[in-house]
Parts: sequence; structure tokens; C-alpha cells
Amino acid sequence: MNEHPVICIAGAGTLGTALGHILAARPGLDVTLLSIEESVVEDINLRHINSTYFPMIRLAPALKATTDSSILEKADILFVAIPSVAVVSYIHGVKNLLRPGVLIVNLAKGFGKDNKTIVENLLEATGCAVCTMKGPTFARELINHIPTAMTVGAADEAIYHRVNRIFSETTIYTDFSTDIKGVETLSILKNIYAILIGIVDAHFDSPNLRFLAFTKAFDEMRRVLLYYGGREETLFKYCGIGDFGLTALNDLSRNRTLGLLIGKGYFTSGISDKVVLEGKISVNIFVKELQRLGMPEKDYFLMNELNKVFNGSYKISLFVSRLLDHSYPE
Repeated sequence: MNEHPVICIAGAGTLGTALGHILAARPGLDVTLLSIEESVVEDINLRHINSTYFPMIRLAPALKATTDSSILEKADILFVAIPSVAVVSYIHGVKNLLRPGVLIVNLAKGFGKDNKTIVENLLEATGCAVCTMKGPTFARELINHIPTAMTVGAADEAIYHRVNRIFSETTIYTDFSTDIKGVETLSILKNIYAILIGIVDAHFDSPNLRFLAFTKAFDEMRRVLLYYGGREETLFKYCGIGDFGLTALNDLSRNRTLGLLIGKGYFTSGISDKVVLEGKISVNIFVKELQRLGMPEKDYFLMNELNKVFNGSYKISLFVSRLLDHSYPE
């Protein structure tokens, strides 16, 4: 990698802007946000602000933005910070611009094509080195230089060190796993079970019940992760219990908020369709895939109950009592 690496971040939304702001403040990095929103690009380049996503934050003066995809021809590292449903098709569209040796870092949380992980799809599409970064990170905190942690899931440690070097002297801290499948899978599961915790909290707002449900959900995440081919140790990385705790227990989380709306009876399909909610999108995909793999339904009972909420009439007042009545046999 170059002594002064060229960093491109595809997506100038909340996470892309926050990451770009942090990296551009570090000497020796050339950081550009690649966006389809001309007004955002103009805002960043002329006024050093992203008024669409962070109207009160003055961005690092060195941070640049462009709508010109030819910037990808120069990138040593490409961070992908666009909605998960768009990642694979986007990379297919720009793969001929990617220079040899580029490293693609997936920040999106969701499934790719054919119910595979996004990393699996990107490896097939490009032949480039690809890794994933997931962890307990709210963009609002990241952009304010609050210490933030993420797990780098990569095939070998050399890729991890390549990514981690650019975070030295920043507020981003990392750990490492070769369990790419596990890191990617947990980033989807945590959104699903955050919705569930939101439903429970909407009904009772009880610390006792909240952490009872949290424990049952974490156990079910473990079961699903192992059935999916991930490793149990990955649960104890930043991408595991850390990201689940952040997403399930903090009201900045959109998926937890969706659960609160469902539990209080305000949920409509229109509400969730207005924003990208990876948890809602992923529940049905996971249930179908677990059925195909032959996982006993009792081992993903909580997820299946949530799937019923999204896919038919369900008496939501029964949700918590059904959760409490269910136990996992050893």
C-alpha cells in the first residue's frame, strides 16, 4: 500500500460522512467521499458541512467529495457505506474502474444476492481482496470523536493490519477475526433481535424483563450463528455482543425503534418502508434459509415469532408471554 494511501468511501450518508471526517483529520491520508447526491458533494467541498445528514458538524477541511466514479481508479482502499440492498449491484457496476490491489471494506449490514453474505458476493464479482468491518458504532458518536470499536473480518491477518494502520491515531479501535461469515451474519442477526427487544420494552419497560429477553435472544443468536457456519468465539468480538447491545438497548437504533413502534401498536408497513431497516428485510430471508437448511424451528423460535408479526395477523399482546413460555432444550 502507498505511504500516503488513497481512501475512497462510497456513500456520503451518516456512516460514510462520519468515517470520512475521522480519517481526513489524520495526516497522511487522502480521503474522498463518493456520492450520487450533488447537493451533498457541493456542501462538503464548498462549506465543509453535510447539511443533509450532520447540519451542526464542521467537517475536516481535508475531506473531499465527488460524484465522479473515476476516483475509484486511484483508490487503495474502498469503504462501501451504502444500503446493503444496493452494494452488490453497485460494485458490479464499477468493478472495471477498480485498480489492481484495491482492498474493498464492506460496512453494510444485510444479505447480498442469493442469500449469500455481501463479502461472498463481492469476492465472486471482483476477485479483489475483500473484508468486512462491523461493531457497536453510531455515526453520531463516531463523527464527534467518541471512541468507537469495530471487528475487521478478513481472510488473513495481513489484510487486518492493512486496514488497522489507517486507524492509528484516530478514535477507531479494532479487533480481528478470520470468521468472515460469522462477522457478516452477526451484523444481520443483531438488527433482527433488536426489534424483538424493542417490542418487549414497549410493553413493560422493565430492566428485569429486558435482560431476560436479551439473554434469550443472545442464546438464539448463538444457535443460528453456529447453524449458519459461524464460530461461537465471534460472539465475543465487537461485532457480537457489543453491536447487539448497542443496537438492542439504545434508542438511537432504528431497528429497536421499529420494535417500540410495533409493541405500542403504531406499526404500519409504510413506516418501515420509508427507511432502510435491515432487520425487517432480513427476518423473512433468514427464516426461509433456516427452513431450507433443516434447523429445528424450536431453535429459532423468537425469530420465527417476529417473522409472523411481519407476515400476517398476529396478536402482539401475546408476544412477550410466548417469549417467556419458550425454553431451549439442551
